[in-house]
Amino acid sequence: MMLLKHAALAIIGFGSGLVISGAVFALITAIGVVTRLAQKTRTEKYIKIYEECIILGGVLASVLGFLQPYIPIGKVAAVVFSLLVGMFYGCFAVSLAEVLDVFPIMTRRIRIQRGMFWFMLALALGKMFGSILYFFVPGYYYF
Repeated sequence: MMLLKHAALAIIGFGSGLVISGAVFALITAIGVVTRLAQKTRTEKYIKIYEECIILGGVLASVLGFLQPYIPIGKVAAVVFSLLVGMFYGCFAVSLAEVLDVFPIMTRRIRIQRGMFWFMLALALGKMFGSILYFFVPGYYYF
């Protein structure tokens, strides 16, 4: 009976993960994040590698999140991994905002004529410091 219960939970969990990951990959594809990122970095010939890395990263993250193994990678590797994850989320957020034309609309609304570089830098640094506070200061949470 217990084996049947675990098998049913595994099938339900696998199916749910398949649906969610499909939706995330569809979102990334539909808004053109990968192609836009490749255009901005002038690496269009590597789009296939970008797509495969995103899929493999999603699968690996799902498996690691499910199994929750202890991996003694050390502090330096943890910092490097965290930086890479942060770079991915930063690129994803900026690509999403650019595809949706958020920044041109926002600059017209708040009438920013010059200093867009400083505005973007302030947004990025604010996100970075907020993340540092969240992860390294015990008991600190966003509002």
